[in-house]
Amino acid sequence: MQTTSRALRGSLRQQPASRAWGTTGRHRFCNRAVLRVRAEAPPNGGSDGRGAPTVLKDPPVKQAASAADVPATAPAPSPEQLLFPKPGDPQWPPQRAFAAVALDNLIDSVVDVGRHLRRMNVESEIPVQQEQLVPGDGGRMRLRSSTKPVVLVLGSGWGAHSLIKVIDTDMYDVVVVSPRNHFVFTPMLPSTAVGTVEFRSLLEPVRTSNPCVTYLEAECDNLDPNTKIAICTSSIAYEDGRRPQFEIQYDKAVVAVGEQPATFGVPGVREHCFFMKEIGDAVGLRNRIAEKFELASLPGTSDEDRRAALHFVVVGGGPTGVEFAGTLSDFLREDLRKKYPALMKYVKVSLLQSAQSILTQFDEGLGRRALEALTTSGVEVRTGVRVVQVTATKVILKDGEELPCGLCLWSAGNAPRPLVSQIASTVPDQAMAAESSRIPPGSKLCVDSFLRVVGATDILALGDCSLVLGNRLPATAQVAGQQGAYLAHLINSGYNLGVGGYTQPPPYQVVKRDRLQAVTESSAALQWLATAMMGGRKRIAAAAEVSDALFRMDAPPWIRVHSEALTHAPPLDRPSRATVCDLAAVSAATAAAGGADPAAVSRAVAACMRSVAEEEEAERQAAEAMEVRYWDRPFEFLSLGIMAYVGSDKALTQVEAFDVINLKLYGSVAFVLWKSVYITKQVSFRNRVLILFDWMKARVFGRDISLF
Repeated sequence: MQTTSRALRGSLRQQPASRAWGTTGRHRFCNRAVLRVRAEAPPNGGSDGRGAPTVLKDPPVKQAASAADVPATAPAPSPEQLLFPKPGDPQWPPQRAFAAVALDNLIDSVVDVGRHLRRMNVESEIPVQQEQLVPGDGGRMRLRSSTKPVVLVLGSGWGAHSLIKVIDTDMYDVVVVSPRNHFVFTPMLPSTAVGTVEFRSLLEPVRTSNPCVTYLEAECDNLDPNTKIAICTSSIAYEDGRRPQFEIQYDKAVVAVGEQPATFGVPGVREHCFFMKEIGDAVGLRNRIAEKFELASLPGTSDEDRRAALHFVVVGGGPTGVEFAGTLSDFLREDLRKKYPALMKYVKVSLLQSAQSILTQFDEGLGRRALEALTTSGVEVRTGVRVVQVTATKVILKDGEELPCGLCLWSAGNAPRPLVSQIASTVPDQAMAAESSRIPPGSKLCVDSFLRVVGATDILALGDCSLVLGNRLPATAQVAGQQGAYLAHLINSGYNLGVGGYTQPPPYQVVKRDRLQAVTESSAALQWLATAMMGGRKRIAAAAEVSDALFRMDAPPWIRVHSEALTHAPPLDRPSRATVCDLAAVSAATAAAGGADPAAVSRAVAACMRSVAEEEEAERQAAEAMEVRYWDRPFEFLSLGIMAYVGSDKALTQVEAFDVINLKLYGSVAFVLWKSVYITKQVSFRNRVLILFDWMKARVFGRDISLF
């Protein structure tokens, strides 16, 4: 009879065709809040972290109690609507209060200060490094193999600089590739173009920002997300024109290349206009202004030539264009008027804006005040006009009007860099994400709430070159700086990034159970203390059941399957013991074998149930020995306000904070606040001192008008 029972138990433990939504098993889900993401299965499955594909199952559908419970006018959603929502329509994360985000950032800042203190005087302790590049295949050099994971950072702007300052170089080999070896405080470029602030006061070399990183002055031409290889070309050529080319094998990549000025296909813009992106642009503007005044002051110059040479045109009514127009009007009125008094009647500054108003990012009332301030200071502001061509001597408008000018600054928008388009073209999911966000394919890298590039593995993007799906952020230095610090903390945590996208698990790591938790469970005294602190055993049990139920019911299927695969945990939808050891199936099998008495059937069922229970307990203990921890902090932008200088020692300030503060300032008070913020936001004490001295020199001695 025992032989019959074992045979029956082995033959009857079969998986049924339909699997119930079970509640057996237990998982430790370490998020502070349950992830609420719309269910969508990845098009190519997914991964369990070890290379094996993750097979996703359709979540069970809860049946309605009766037909009356379902509205007749509401059609049932299709499987495509349930499993494949648009990437730009996430339900998670919910927006948190300003104070909560500010507190998290404050705690991160304290951690960053400690890391900076440990890094002090590290230059004297850095050992002599070996040659970074060694011969590779295809005539290219390659980066020498590293014993630590390699984090490749592309760019040296606001986002990259913020990340470089915070990233832990004890854990990673950080390689920075950028065509410029310094960071530029771009909001003050208009001040450098007129001599208020000197150029080097706005710079901080990459090697000074973090002496522990490896910097290579080059430009990334191609990045392959599949092989994790970036091909780069030197920005500096040898005398014979050769530019060294090399490749870098990375473990994680951060794309922070920003954007380039957009010409919108207008003829002549690239050849004849100045931009406001780099220090070289400000140097060129400063020289051009001095050249035009010297040319106009020469004997024999006609009045017509003087008016054309001294007409300065600014295209674009955003913060950059407005600040340059206001700063230039100050320069003309306060300094050049004293040196060229006879030429001032020929001088004219025009601001052209295609929209019907300027500074559209600000409150409408502040925009009107800015317009009044610019007009009062002598700037001609023209809205609703469109430039169709630019030549060396004039700007042509859509209605045919021609504006002779000696200088044209173009600040009408941004366009993607070639590397961004190249990466987007190699990731199929990027086209779908761009379409759902109504942007041209390849114009930006679409990222999820953790700033992971959608559809790519171990690639992050931030700043102007990225677009957070479902949360379109302004293209400002403030956003890029916060994103850089956020990604540094994410990378420092050691979490696996995985594949980007709202249909993928968050960054995760598989760790052993907490030692304190294990000790607590093995000690009766500690268990009593924990029980007392938590409010009683029943409360602990109830909280655990609620947490387990929430995780099971609300967590997306791809997260549940992902955690099960990583920890070898029992499937959440596994059949119950009663289903496996089905009494009807036992009776049918025994009848086919010649029959058996009820007691034997009962013993067989009991043995089957006991065997299943023992296996479930063994699986549960093995699963609980490991924990899957998910990164529970998506990026949250903490807006500290926007500012713009409009000339004549007046500025605009708009601050919204703590969900109740809505401060809108204009005039001298806003100007003082503008200067205070700009000086405190400098990246080093050296830069603060230099800029304070520059402001003092300009106030006492005037701006420099030397032509060099």
